[in-house]
Amino acid sequence: MATYKELKAQLAELESQAAIARQQEFETVLADIRAKVAEFGYTQQDIFGSRRGRPGLSHRAAPAKYRDPASGATWSGRGRAPNWIKDAKNRDKFLISE
Repeated sequence: MATYKELKAQLAELESQAAIARQQEFETVLADIRAKVAEFGYTQQDIFGSRRGRPGLSHRAAPAKYRDPASGATWSGRGRAPNWIKDAKNRDKFLISE
């Protein structure tokens, strides 16, 4: 049976070999990816997408659905309700007519 010291030395050697193998595979995979990007003309956005989610879609605010008659403040009906409508039992009186 191997001693702790021997096993520790084997572990260090295996970690070293794994790091070398990873670096070699890394370079091979990176070269393959670069070749395919050049061949097909991919852009960074094609590969990683948009920061806002799906490519090509822009984030727009929802149109206002409710208006406070006292202050004129509006709310789309999404997210946390503002204080002026929070306690209303019937929100219909705040609806913005089309």
